[in-house]
Amino acid sequence: MPECGGIFDLATLKVRLAELENEMGLPGFWDHQELAQKLVQELKRTKELVEPWGRLESEITDLGEIIELAGEDESLADEVADEVAGLEDKLNRLEFSVILSRPEDSKTAILSIQAGAGGTESCDWAEMLWRMYTHWCEEKKYSVKVIALTPGEEAGIKSMTAVIEGSYAFGYLKSERGVHRLVRISPFDSQSRRHTSFVSVDIVPEVGDEIEVVIDEKDLRIDTYRSSGAGGQHVNVTDSAVRITHLPTGVVVQCQNERSQHKNRSMALKVLKSRLYQLELAARKKELADHYDKQKRIEWGSQIRSYVFQPYTMVKDHRTGLTIGNIKKVMDGDLDPFILEYLRTTGGAE
Repeated sequence: MPECGGIFDLATLKVRLAELENEMGLPGFWDHQELAQKLVQELKRTKELVEPWGRLESEITDLGEIIELAGEDESLADEVADEVAGLEDKLNRLEFSVILSRPEDSKTAILSIQAGAGGTESCDWAEMLWRMYTHWCEEKKYSVKVIALTPGEEAGIKSMTAVIEGSYAFGYLKSERGVHRLVRISPFDSQSRRHTSFVSVDIVPEVGDEIEVVIDEKDLRIDTYRSSGAGGQHVNVTDSAVRITHLPTGVVVQCQNERSQHKNRSMALKVLKSRLYQLELAARKKELADHYDKQKRIEWGSQIRSYVFQPYTMVKDHRTGLTIGNIKKVMDGDLDPFILEYLRTTGGAE
C-alpha cells in the first residue's frame, strides 16, 4: 500500500484495491492465516481511503449537472449553494484521510501524562488535562483504558498512562505530544496569586506483533509493588502492580490496572515495546533531541501550547499560532481545531 512519507496516490490505491480483492478470491487464500489477516487489514484500510473519494467524485459530477440546470432556472441557486457547501465540508474531512495515511496513524495510541515544575499545581494541571482528553475521547467514541496512575500527594496526579483505541487514535493524538503550560490564580494559594504550571504529554503508537522489537531480559529491571489510589477492596492487597525499567535507555513503564501480576507484566512489556520502537524511529530520523533521555524539560520555554485562565482567557498553540478564547470549551474536550490545524500545518509529520 503506497503510504511512504504520507504520499497519497488515489490511482495507485485503486489498483492495489483491485489486487487485494483478487487475491482474496483465490483458492487457498485462508490457508496461511497470518498473511491472510494482514491482507484483510490492508484491504480495509485501502477501502477506507478509496471509497469516500469515489463517492465524492460521483457527487461532484451530479453537482455539475445541477449547475447546468441552474443556468436556466434561477430558483435552483439556493440548492446549488447548499450542495457546494456540503461538498466543501466533505472535502475538508477527506483531506485528513490523506494526511493520516502513514502506517502508524491508524494504530491505537498510548498516552502518558507527567506532572512537571509546579508541585501540587502541576499535579492538579495534569488531572485537568487528563479530564480534557477523556472528554475528547468520549466525543470520538474511543475506548480508554488506564493502565497506570500515580496520584499527587495533595491533589491531582503525578503521572498516568492510558491506552486509547479507536479509528486513527494515534494519527490525531500525536499532535498533543509536548509540554502544556497553565496560567491561573491558584486555588491552592491562600494569597490568590497567579501561578504557572507545566505538564508533559507523550503519545506513541501501539506496536503490533507484525513489528519485531528485540528486548533482552538482562536489560530489564522488573519491580512489583502494591497498586495505589482508588480501586475498591482489591487494591493494596497483593503486589500485583509491575514497573519495568529498560536499563540501556532508562525508559520506565508501569501497569497496575489488572489484579494479575502476569497480566500487568504483559501489558507493561507491550508499552515498553511501543516506546522503544518509537525511540528507534526518532533516532533514525535524527530527532533524538531525545524523546526520553534528552527530552525538553517540563518547564518554561518548552511548551507547545499555553492555557491562560487569568487575567484573560485564551488557549494558544505556539506551533501553529492558533488562538481560541473559549477556554472552557477546550477544557471540555474541544481539541479538534488545534489537532486539525497542526495536521494541516505539518502535513501529518511529527
